Amino acid sequence: MRFNERELVSLSRQPSERAAQLGMRGPKKGDVLKKRLVKLVVNFLFYFRTDEEEPMGALLLEQCRVDREDSQTFSIVFLDESERRYLFECDTQEQCQEWIDSIVKASYEFMRRNLIFYRTEIHRLTGKDPLEQYGISNETRFQVSSLKPVAKDT
Repeated sequence: MRFNERELVSLSRQPSERAAQLGMRGPKKGDVLKKRLVKLVVNFLFYFRTDEEEPMGALLLEQCRVDREDSQTFSIVFLDESERRYLFECDTQEQCQEWIDSIVKASYEFMRRNLIFYRTEIHRLTGKDPLEQYGISNETRFQVSSLKPVAKDT
C-alpha cells in the first residue's frame, strides 16, 4: 500500500480516537523506551516526539497482533514481520487495556467481521438483507467502497 506523506500528515492532525504520552520502543535492536505522543486515528497509530507537530512515523494497524506484555505494557507485531515488535508502556493497567481494545477495534478486518455478524443477525431476525435497500447484492456484499453511485435519468 502506498501513502502520500502529505496525506498522512493531514490524517495525523484529525481528531483521534485515543491519544496519550506513552513509553515507546521501536523494533530495532538497541532501541530504548522513549516518551512519545501516540495518537490513534482511524486505523493508523501515529507517534510523535512530544515537542513536535509532525509525526515521526505511523503504523497501519492491519494484519497485526496486539499482545499484553505485562500489566502496563503491550506490543504490536505485524504478521508478515514477526521479528519486528513495537513496545508501548502505559501509566496504568486500565490505560493499557483501553489502548489494546481500541487498537484491536481499529482494524478494517475487525469492522468487516462486525458487519458480517450484524448483517447476518438482522437477516436471521427479519428475513431481509439490511443492505438490499442500498442496491448491494450478495456478489458485492463487502465491496461497498468499489460501488459507484448510478445517475438516474430525470
